[in-house]
Amino acid sequence: MLFTAFKLLTSAGIIAFASWLSGKKPEMAGFIIGLPVLTLLVLPFSHMEYGDPENSVRFAKSIFAAIPISLMFFLPFLFAGRLLNGFWAMYIAGIVLLVIGYFLHKYVMTLI
Repeated sequence: MLFTAFKLLTSAGIIAFASWLSGKKPEMAGFIIGLPVLTLLVLPFSHMEYGDPENSVRFAKSIFAAIPISLMFFLPFLFAGRLLNGFWAMYIAGIVLLVIGYFLHKYVMTLI
């Protein structure tokens, strides 16, 4: 239970810090969130909790495959003003692309 509380507080602290920083220095906050910070936290947490090296490797491969696919979320924001106007339209389009990306990721994971 103590380990779960530690994981929760660590993750929440990073998210809260990045959210706060986004109001002051959005470029720096974006860079921090773009780093594999969560991967650096979750991989050892998972391994310590379950102790299965094969599962940890599979988990890392899944993350590796998911990173470029998850960037599909940002495509509507890159084309802001040309294709979609308004934050919520771009946000919803990004979520739709993530759903498509999930199925693409599922397929890619059968290949590696």
